[in-house]
Parts: sequence; structure tokens; C-alpha cells
Amino acid sequence: MSEKGKLYLIPTVIAEHTHDQVILPAVKAIMKELDYFLVENIRTARRFISALKTGKVIEDIHFEILDKRSAAGQVEVMLKPALTGTDIGLMSEAGCPGIADPGALAVNLAHKMDIRVIPLVGPSAICLALMSSGLSGQCFKFHGYLPIERQKRISKIRYLESESQKHHQSQIFMETPYRNEQMLKDLMDHCRSETQLCVARSITGENEFIKTQTIAAWKRNQPALNKRPTVFVLYAGSKV
Repeated sequence: MSEKGKLYLIPTVIAEHTHDQVILPAVKAIMKELDYFLVENIRTARRFISALKTGKVIEDIHFEILDKRSAAGQVEVMLKPALTGTDIGLMSEAGCPGIADPGALAVNLAHKMDIRVIPLVGPSAICLALMSSGLSGQCFKFHGYLPIERQKRISKIRYLESESQKHHQSQIFMETPYRNEQMLKDLMDHCRSETQLCVARSITGENEFIKTQTIAAWKRNQPALNKRPTVFVLYAGSKV
């Protein structure tokens, strides 16, 4: 019986044109050996692989789409080549697969199928925002995207602030770029003046901006987010 292949969790860039800065040589070395990938978007994946300059012929690489619409049965079929020895690469649209990413389903199924899972080091906007916030890294919670409907979003913000105060817990969330400005305004309008907020915009990118201060301070000097990817870390606890 042939040895099973492995599932490699491949980190991708979270800001354009940063391959040389954030993708480690070890990741590039693994990429040179892989010919089968599970990806959210084939076009983006092709562009990422080309930018790494691995020498691979893109047309010779096999891609399967794994996104939020993929069912468990479909993903299980995608993983079957590993049962006969094929190594598989799993890539997120941006950042690390499995973190706020539909690739988590493939990882879960790989464990059930006794396929070895190997995570590779790379950038995660969520982790980098928390690291650079100066807020509690001992107790934190990630919420993904908050509700789109404004009143529900405001209610969620108030709830997160209350939970942060009660448990001394950093609350991490993000918003689509075109709604970032409204999110920041809602935070300033509905959080307590002394609550701390980290705004982490364009992490690792050319226009990176990361700053933590109180809501009162943000009201005096609101930054321009310019429809760029942003992670927010809110903290209302009395100790970090």
C-alpha cells in the first residue's frame, strides 16, 4: 500500500506585491514540489504561484475550488488523491488557510481520513493585528464580520464592549473595505470614551497603518481607511 500524501497549509500574501517580504523560502520550496491545490479562487492562486517564481508551469498544475459553498462530500473527493500518495496544497484567498477561511473543512476532513496536516508559517491579518495592538493576547475572541444591518451591528458592538469589560478580553473583528469607514464611525459613536481600539489597516502593505488608542482619542483624529482591508481590536477591560 502506497504511503499517503500530506495536506500542506500554504499561507498567501495579505497585501499585494509582498511575496518576497512575507513568504518564507521554506514555503517556496514546498510549492515547487506540489502539483495539486485546493483554492478559493483559481485566478488568484495562479497569480500567487507565478509571483513566487518557482519555475512551475502553471498549466501543469491541477486546481480544485474549495469555497464557502463547498459541501463536505465534495471536499472529501478532492482529498482522495492524498490516499494514494499525492501531496496537496491548501491555499486561502489571503493569509493562512483555516483561519476565518472555508479551508478549515478540508483540514477537519483530512484528520478524519488520517491524512497528515502540515501548517506552514505565514502572515495572518488577525494574528498580526492582535500582536501589534498591545491589547490582551492572553484572552481574546475573533468574530469575523459583524452584522451588515446597522442596528444589529450597533447592538453587536455594544455586546462586544460589554463582554470585553467583563472578561478582560480583546474582541477582534473585520469589515469589508467599502464599509470600513462606517464601522469606525459606529465604534466611535457607540463605545465608551475610555474603551481602547486598535485600527490595523493594510497590514504588511505599503500603506500599513496600525494604532491603538481610546475612543475619545479616535474622535479627535479619525484616520482615513480609504476602502483598504482593516482589522479592528476592541478592548474595554481594566487590565491587559
